[in-house]
Amino acid sequence: MTPSADTPQAYPSEDRAPEGAPETTWFTTARFGMFVHWGLYSLAARHEWVKNREELTDEQYQVYFDHFDPDRYDPVQWARAAKAAGMRYVVLTAKHHDGFCLWDSALTEYKVTNTPHGRDLVGPFVEACRAEGLKVGLYYSLIDWHHPSFPVDGTHPQRDDEEFKAANADRDIRDYQRYLHGQVRELLTSFGRVDYLFFDFSYAGRTWWGGKGPDDWDSPKLLEMIRELQPHVLVNDRTGLPGDFVTPEQYQPSGPMTENGRPVLWEACQTLNGSWGYDRDNLDHKSADLLIRMLVDGVSKGGNLLLNVGPTGRGDLDPRDCAILGEIGRWTELHERAIRGCGPSPYTAPAECRYTQRGDRLYVHLFAWPLRHLHLPGLAGRVRYAQLLNDASEIIPVHIDPDRPAVNTEMGGQPAGTLTLQIPVRRPDTPVPVIELFLDTTADPADG
Repeated sequence: MTPSADTPQAYPSEDRAPEGAPETTWFTTARFGMFVHWGLYSLAARHEWVKNREELTDEQYQVYFDHFDPDRYDPVQWARAAKAAGMRYVVLTAKHHDGFCLWDSALTEYKVTNTPHGRDLVGPFVEACRAEGLKVGLYYSLIDWHHPSFPVDGTHPQRDDEEFKAANADRDIRDYQRYLHGQVRELLTSFGRVDYLFFDFSYAGRTWWGGKGPDDWDSPKLLEMIRELQPHVLVNDRTGLPGDFVTPEQYQPSGPMTENGRPVLWEACQTLNGSWGYDRDNLDHKSADLLIRMLVDGVSKGGNLLLNVGPTGRGDLDPRDCAILGEIGRWTELHERAIRGCGPSPYTAPAECRYTQRGDRLYVHLFAWPLRHLHLPGLAGRVRYAQLLNDASEIIPVHIDPDRPAVNTEMGGQPAGTLTLQIPVRRPDTPVPVIELFLDTTADPADG
């Protein structure tokens, strides 16, 4: 489709937030999403920053534009793979730092419709996600190494080319601002409802010289336009101004994230192998059980996980990525309710465990499987039933006098208020076993 700057569409009222208010409930319910980094760099197959890393000129990088023809692109397969893995939203890189656009932008010739493929890629992606009941997210790079008005800085591929820098010293960021705002308007008026926008990134005062921030993007006006066009949309924190959620990248926060002492929505964006784009020779893939533990750990601290895949230049999901997603999906199929709609618990989990909670259901995620007994501080008298979540088999509580001494065949008492569960010797055949506790909401916390 050809984007236009038409007025925004009217969207169904049943899924709308109050005017001017972003929608957050779906985000904190979903907890798990897929990030898709895909573009010209997928042909290079050696990291999405290949143009920067190898200091390639536009002319050298042009070979990927001239050969971009993803004949196996199937967004329905992407959406179904995400859904089967337990993900409930998908975020696509509509434009990355190299400036290449996956839609038929009216503002540039540097777009997919001018490649051998010749067709828009964003529209089919949006339609596929909607058909599978997934929320739609779009990534847009604030950086643009191809645009003639983007001032050269320490991130630019030709940062060390003195002749190039001298010839382009008069670039005007205000020209680029108009382009940036115009393209975001296209994305929000051409593809129907968008639920999520991921901007990337502001870097004033950071490692790179000539770094850019909210003044360069004119972020206040950018956000004002977004709220006018689609008030419900969630926007991240990388425009240099506060966003609707914060975005730790490639690390797991040590606790719930806060700003000025108040909890905030957050989402950890993580790669499967350290590269966001398709990286053929990168073998450093995280295991499925590690990724499941990362997901659980994040939810236990009030956060989401946005897990990345990098499709090939032909449009296929990497088979290695599919295998890992399949393993994660087998876990989420049985343990979804310990993640979906859950968040932190006021109770303190023992070592090698994480708690997630939703209402009167408390979930104990066991990162290590103890021998025969699990001791849960502060939960005595507060649990009316316990079961393994994978098969709904009962877990029996064991009543031990706190003052009972340990002898050769009997364990001693635990601190007052401890709930002890008797668990099987053999752990369930799943990466992270989960015990579901049905809390007694009538119990007096003071009795613990």
